[in-house]
Amino acid sequence: MPDQSVLRDLFDRWEKVWHEGRYDLLASCVAESYGRHDEFGDRTVSRDAYAAEIAKVHEARPGIRIVVYDHTLDDDRAWFRFAFTWPDPETGKPMSRAGLQQYRIEAGKLAETWVVLQSIGSTWPDPVAQVRWTEPTAR
Repeated sequence: MPDQSVLRDLFDRWEKVWHEGRYDLLASCVAESYGRHDEFGDRTVSRDAYAAEIAKVHEARPGIRIVVYDHTLDDDRAWFRFAFTWPDPETGKPMSRAGLQQYRIEAGKLAETWVVLQSIGSTWPDPVAQVRWTEPTAR
């Protein structure tokens, strides 16, 4: 079972994939076969197919960020209470979508995830998000 520093390192790299486009780190973050349970159903995707999905999200929503409000890293599991934020590509208006996500980690990589998203425009009431995904929020 990974300790918290191993999980923190994993999610610090995963944040760089999402926020900095560091797709070169994807192989160190995601298992070759990745189980996804989300609004599109239950499916298993290859690491490369998931990288293409992330790139497509960035293309459709340039400037997308994931802001984390709370998280837990524990043994082979992690969960995050987060929101996607992005400027509307046509108007520049701030957009958001709140969600919860749980991960199963296997051999130090993301092996499976469960995601529940609220509607576009949703957010969490917290006044302050975490600075980085794995750091506690200043309350």
